[in-house]
Amino acid sequence: MLRIKRVPTVVSNYQKDEGEEGARRRVGCGRNCLNNCCIPGAKLPLYAFRNLNKVVSDVEENREPPVAFLDSLLLGEWEDRMQRGLFRYDVTACETKVIPGQYGFIAQLNEGRHLKKRPTEFRVDKVLQPFDGSKFNFTKVGQEEVLFQFEASEDGEVQFYPNAPIYVENSPSVVAINVSPIEYGHVLLIPRIFERLPQRIDHESLLLALNMAAEAGNPYFRMGYNSLGAFATINHLHFQAYYLAVPFPIEKALTKKISTLDGGVKISELLNYPVRGLVFEGGNTVVHLSNAVSDACICLQNNNIPYNVLISDCGKRIFLLPQCYAEKQALGEVSAELLDTQVNPAVWEISGHMVLKRKKDYEDASEENAWRLLAEVSLSEERFQEVNALIFEAIASDDNGSGNAHEEQDVIPHSPEKVDAVNKSSHPSMMVGTQECLVLQ
Repeated sequence: MLRIKRVPTVVSNYQKDEGEEGARRRVGCGRNCLNNCCIPGAKLPLYAFRNLNKVVSDVEENREPPVAFLDSLLLGEWEDRMQRGLFRYDVTACETKVIPGQYGFIAQLNEGRHLKKRPTEFRVDKVLQPFDGSKFNFTKVGQEEVLFQFEASEDGEVQFYPNAPIYVENSPSVVAINVSPIEYGHVLLIPRIFERLPQRIDHESLLLALNMAAEAGNPYFRMGYNSLGAFATINHLHFQAYYLAVPFPIEKALTKKISTLDGGVKISELLNYPVRGLVFEGGNTVVHLSNAVSDACICLQNNNIPYNVLISDCGKRIFLLPQCYAEKQALGEVSAELLDTQVNPAVWEISGHMVLKRKKDYEDASEENAWRLLAEVSLSEERFQEVNALIFEAIASDDNGSGNAHEEQDVIPHSPEKVDAVNKSSHPSMMVGTQECLVLQ
């Protein structure tokens, strides 16, 4: 059994060490939480999104929704919580820069995230672990941290209800703030919150996340998922999302198409990027894309392989990234230099947004340093191909219409600069401090 001492980020103001309080039960906890003690009679805004599974007419497609989801609702509610002082620090004051080089890694100095944490023991040898109601979970957050309920509309039209009842028996999905944000608008999507699901992807939850990405309709709004063993901090099913107005390095990486499924989903392999991974895109419907990725994630979970997921391009492009950093860390195979940075390479870091805890690391940030860290995250080429074989077997054996892969070998550049990068080097190097950095305002 592998165990490492971790210091997870606090994601809620009500996240406490349950060892201190035990499993006390009392009527009305006084926190105005989402548990049985406080939920009766509570109301929260409800955003009912248009169900992408249904065929819509051109008239419906071009109709303006009553609420501009990302700008008017999510960010408006998020800023309201910032004004009310619910965040543990001001993320807008964090220094951020684009590191010069071929890939454009993004570095952020986030010392607040480093200081506002609590020690705990985190198990990294099991991707699937049962939900433990005695530990912190999202039903214990305060209702003021929840922005709105997020559900499919019954009539196919986008609807917004500013004061909707919370029906526990329907187990609504909710969007809540992350009180230790990485970026502007950093939120958590918690599917079917009252079902108290452990951190594992299923078909329904991933489809919900794709619907949220599509509803946001902004390429700079990305969603991420970390499995247990790949730096998830809470064993209660959730996705993360935030807004960052620059492309992620992983989004610009070359890919090689390796198969197309009967449902139209194209699967490619990342090229010339420090972390090996797969890219899923296209599909005749969003369900075809969602099912293909869900099947792959379920396969990884069942085979105890930690992984991260990035949902990009308004839900049309999904990166699946198996990783082994925590395992290497537990086995003592990560250098002291990398461990000293205290950077946990989860989905955002793997995508190229490096959240740094120390001023020195931020000042010395270079493409070479970012590459060195992420290279430790990646599976070896041999192991990656073994994992791919498991994934394709799982997808091909699925009966939902997304199976039957056809092999292809096409290299697809996602930016003109990347073509030259492949011919030059698979591991770029640069001297620290030799070029100007683009500072993001």
